[in-house]
Amino acid sequence: MLGSTDPVRRRGAERRLRSFVISLTWFLTAVPAAAETLSEALARTYQANPQLNAERARQRATDESVAQVLVGYRPQIMASLSAGLAQVRDLLPDNTIANATMRPWTIGVTVTQVLFNGLKTANSVRAAEFQVKSGREALRNVGQGVLLDSVTAYMNLLTNKALVEAQRANVSFLQETLAVTRRRLSAGDVTPTDAAQAEARLSRGKSDLNAAEVAYAVSKETYAQVTGEAPGVLVPAATVDRLSPPTRDDSISIARSQKPLLLAAGYDVDMATATIGVAQSSLLPQVSVQGSASVDTDMTLTVKRTHQASIVGQASVPIYDGGMAAAQAKELAAQSRMVLKRVRNRVRTAVASAWVTNEGTKVALRAAESEVLAARIALEGVRREAQAGQRTTVELLNAQQDLVNARTRQIVAQRDRVIASYTSLNVVGRLDVRTLNLNRPDYLPEVHYIKSAMLGTGSGRHLLDKFQTEEIFPAQRREM
Repeated sequence: MLGSTDPVRRRGAERRLRSFVISLTWFLTAVPAAAETLSEALARTYQANPQLNAERARQRATDESVAQVLVGYRPQIMASLSAGLAQVRDLLPDNTIANATMRPWTIGVTVTQVLFNGLKTANSVRAAEFQVKSGREALRNVGQGVLLDSVTAYMNLLTNKALVEAQRANVSFLQETLAVTRRRLSAGDVTPTDAAQAEARLSRGKSDLNAAEVAYAVSKETYAQVTGEAPGVLVPAATVDRLSPPTRDDSISIARSQKPLLLAAGYDVDMATATIGVAQSSLLPQVSVQGSASVDTDMTLTVKRTHQASIVGQASVPIYDGGMAAAQAKELAAQSRMVLKRVRNRVRTAVASAWVTNEGTKVALRAAESEVLAARIALEGVRREAQAGQRTTVELLNAQQDLVNARTRQIVAQRDRVIASYTSLNVVGRLDVRTLNLNRPDYLPEVHYIKSAMLGTGSGRHLLDKFQTEEIFPAQRREM
């Protein structure tokens, strides 16, 4: 039995316990000066995350597809020039032979304009425009996923740091308990079993502390990978339930109209349908006109220069192609509709799951807080009873372990509570810069979109836009 010997050390242990409780409460609620908030971490992630920047570059490349298919509406102009050296020997009408060294050259220009190509260009433009819209939604989806990853990394880092502190306090308590037990063993107040139990519990506590420190170190590296910067002093984060729809049905309704993944699948269906028209254009008449002009010199001994000009219209009508014109395109369109249906079901399931999970974290957090309060009261009672000789050492150790477990569940529940609230915002398609009111301008892909590039200078414009964008995202300037 643990008696009342060494009251000074017991009071010291009690003071350390109260100090830990106060520091843990401060860690979960206080905002230290010059610390980084979750909003600041999200803003930096939105600016510097490599995955998101790569997706932006992919979208800029997709934007070029519209300008590429628009060339079907424009004339094709081709200039040609040829020159050479020729040794000519001709039999003239008077039966004399003429030898000459000639330097023939030809210059010409040809202009071809397609008048009708079975609506191939029109459908190709529509398909490319739908592809651009689908890409924009895919970019939004990646952006929201990256922000959710940043929230998860932030909260994991906070949680693991708090768990390390909890395990350190536990080890300190167990070390003090072991020291007291060994002194009482020397005095004959307890048996060697009590000392062995205290030693075993201390070894477990050290192992748990080591595991917590490893998890904390890993979470710091993960945080740096996601946000692009090593973590500093992080402060607690609040939930964003106020930004989410009030009911599950409202969440499902909003997700149908705003979830990027679902909108992208819808545009993919439109693109596949337009592609059918592209394939069917091979069954329709093709009409074009071609004009050419050329100048030839020194082509023969008798003709020194020839001028030619012509304009020719051409029309072709396909009769039979074997039935393969649009078969594949139609099947791909059918596949895209099935994908849309599957995505719609997945989004609905994700919204419902996120809603239930978020509500469940509220219950779990309240239960964990109650458990911590009850476990703390129980530990104080067991300590007093142990001092009176009514409790054994192992009972005191068990009460301490119960409190540590309760604190661990409370810390994890607080993390899950915040992540679940952001997840609920993500599944409806609202986890973005504007909704979160981050201190960063939203990246607008339409700024980089060039529908018509008459001279193929779209890339140069994109480079200009890139420099302009870096005024908004200065971190990118260092990477160029």
